[in-house]
Amino acid sequence: MPQTIIDLLNKGIQANSEDKFRRGNIIYLPAKGTAIITGDIHGHRRNFERILVSADLVNNPDTHIVLQEIIHGGPEDSEGGCLSYKLLFDVIRYKLEFPDRVHIILGNHDTAFINDSKVMKNGKEMNRSISLALEREFHEAGIDIKHTIRNFLFSQPLAVRCENRIWASHSLPSDRFTDEFDRQILGRPLKIDDTVKPGSVYLLTWGRNHSQSLLDKMAKLLDADIFILGHQPQQQGWKQAGKNLIIIASDHNHGCLLPIDLAKSYTIDELTDSIVPLASIS
Repeated sequence: MPQTIIDLLNKGIQANSEDKFRRGNIIYLPAKGTAIITGDIHGHRRNFERILVSADLVNNPDTHIVLQEIIHGGPEDSEGGCLSYKLLFDVIRYKLEFPDRVHIILGNHDTAFINDSKVMKNGKEMNRSISLALEREFHEAGIDIKHTIRNFLFSQPLAVRCENRIWASHSLPSDRFTDEFDRQILGRPLKIDDTVKPGSVYLLTWGRNHSQSLLDKMAKLLDADIFILGHQPQQQGWKQAGKNLIIIASDHNHGCLLPIDLAKSYTIDELTDSIVPLASIS
């Protein structure tokens, strides 16, 4: 059983690197079909199931799904350990079933797991919580599985770019770190140091409260018109947080997703009108 999980994770790493739409650390989607962009999932299995129903990849061969932040949240074991790794394994299985249409982008909780740094959620240190749960389930093999999870998370792309100039990533650098962000991380092989503050992967995944001037600057830097991000909690499932920014959350009962016609250009109002509450999907 533990070796089966390790093999699964290693196959997921290979699938991430061999995604035919990936160049460097960016997924470049074609100008046809649909992209379903989701926010943080944080172990919310029911919402993940709704996302799969909405996408129906078996019957929609030109549809892509963008997922993010699978770990840290959701069900716990009898001692309060975080079991979100179980959902991560299922997401990887889904990626392996549709390797070029399921795209899992790197989030800040992923970078915290990669570095085994402290990250709090609902008053609990999540990396310790998930580590203890892995040890209880897999015993001595828990350490090897944890190490391979780190490698999988590190293999994830950083962002998705659509031909219609929509950009999806977990976040963007915050205002005070804009000048320290190195755009070269989007194309070159990543180093672990990139995921540690003030590394540029860290800055890309941890930024919050972006000013419009920052968004305008990043639009020029990244050659994009509209940003769709996760990371920042949204009680109502989404928020327009600037002239060209939508934040999506998918980790609670008011969670949402955003389907995008890849052949169509959008205004920000057209995108907000397209947002779908996950609770509406049976």
